[in-house]
Amino acid sequence: MSILSRNTMALSNLFLSAGVTVSAFVLWKIAKLLIAPYTSTLRNLPGPPSPSWFYGNFKQIFAAENSVLHEAWVEEYGQTLKYKGMFSRDRFFTMDTRALQHILSHSNIYQKGEQARYNLSQIVGDGLLVVEDDEHKKQRRVMNPAFGLVHIREMTDIFLDKSIQLRDIWSSIVSSKEEPVRIDALSWLSRMTLDVIGLAGFNYQFNSLNTDEKPSELSQAFSTMFEAGQEFSILPFLQAFIPPLRIISSERSRRIAGARRTMARIGRQLLDEKKAAVTASLEKNLNGGEIEVDKKSVQGRDLMSLLVRANMATDLPENQRMTDEDVLAQVPTFLTAGHETTSTGTTWALYALSLSPSSQSKLRQELLSVPTDTPTMDQLQSLPYLDAVVRETMRVHAPVPTTIRVAMQDDVIPLNSSVVDRNGVTLNEVRISKGDAVLIPILAINRSKEIWGEDAREFKPERWENPPSAISTIPGVWGNVLSFLGGPHACIGYRFSVVETKAILFTLLRSFEFELAVPKEDIIKKTSIVQRPIVTSEKEKKNQMPLFVRPYRGE
Repeated sequence: MSILSRNTMALSNLFLSAGVTVSAFVLWKIAKLLIAPYTSTLRNLPGPPSPSWFYGNFKQIFAAENSVLHEAWVEEYGQTLKYKGMFSRDRFFTMDTRALQHILSHSNIYQKGEQARYNLSQIVGDGLLVVEDDEHKKQRRVMNPAFGLVHIREMTDIFLDKSIQLRDIWSSIVSSKEEPVRIDALSWLSRMTLDVIGLAGFNYQFNSLNTDEKPSELSQAFSTMFEAGQEFSILPFLQAFIPPLRIISSERSRRIAGARRTMARIGRQLLDEKKAAVTASLEKNLNGGEIEVDKKSVQGRDLMSLLVRANMATDLPENQRMTDEDVLAQVPTFLTAGHETTSTGTTWALYALSLSPSSQSKLRQELLSVPTDTPTMDQLQSLPYLDAVVRETMRVHAPVPTTIRVAMQDDVIPLNSSVVDRNGVTLNEVRISKGDAVLIPILAINRSKEIWGEDAREFKPERWENPPSAISTIPGVWGNVLSFLGGPHACIGYRFSVVETKAILFTLLRSFEFELAVPKEDIIKKTSIVQRPIVTSEKEKKNQMPLFVRPYRGE
């Protein structure tokens, strides 16, 4: 037998072995999926019927406005129920705050599922939003100082400078017009918050508000990744469930890979600059003796500088340091978490104020009482009605309406309120099996009538003057709402987001009056990482928030 024939046979055997391996893996997965509905510990919980074995209730959820369907299920089936995920796998759903406290506080048991982590990592890398267990603890421990109040206070001028730049752009658009001008608030706020996170996160100039300039390379890369992440196709879905299929390339995956290479290259340049700044600062201030880095040794205010400074501290054990790859993974993490959530949340705040002229006027009068365009963080935080408006926006219009966790082991979830299963058995706890998915209904809890009263779904900032005592049971890290989650995986940047939102509203409400430019019924919410608005009569324009904007000239 010739060498060519032997090589051909070896190659054929290799492909055959690979095919057998993939086939066996697929058959094993299918067998588990077929058996799961009949062995699930959740199977006797009440819940809606499933219209499809393959999709479960997913198509209904996708077709409905965010959380509306979940709320309807609660009214029909009670606070604790199950519904069907893909392949008819039972998923646990509860509005019971004791159960949610248990789930969020036991992050070692309830983690992002392997499929969710894979999908998310394709967009944001293996940063803080993706990693779990000891790796999450390590990254969070090093990053915590950068998100403390001291540093947020120092960043407030960045928030205000960019807000004022946006204000001046809008003023140039509307000041010469007698009629109010239609402006897509979402688009402009997205540009503004991207500029903010560029400066506050990396001391990097995106210049997104300057429409005369070509978008920066990093901005284009991030846009490519984010837009690709919103596209739905069957191959990425199958790749999340069947890892061997991940070797197959697609046009979408190639675009994402190219964008990630760009972000990694620019991120590496930024990281090298930050590390060099740390070293230069030490050499400049060295008065002899052993060189040490402590957590106050560099004055750089941007998040990456603070992260590098903390990570290079000599009082940090070697096994607790982040690698360069860990630090670089925070670039898309900062961009996504620090840019999209704030721009979307502020957009919904303007929407809510547009529909409530009295709230808008009341807030404006409070803001105009401040004798400066550039208040300090402490001045922003001392404005009670501004605080109430932000809290109410985050309650009624949480940027992220739901999240999913998967049980890493069997567990028992305690309940405040018992549930009667389909066999008539009263349950005070629910058994969860390893691999079960658990939905955390952020928006539904924020709008629960049992907690907030019959007007729970209405935007009423005044409710924060005397909030119901029941909200103390909500296991959220901020404001007795679940918008920033709770427990060890609570949003590390919630202070950053809240203060930036207040700075934007402070600047814009002092200068403009806002009115919704389309009928209220024309605006719906759809989630693509965050909860964005869509105008149903203009779906071809995709996400937008059209507002009529006019200069405020006094009352």
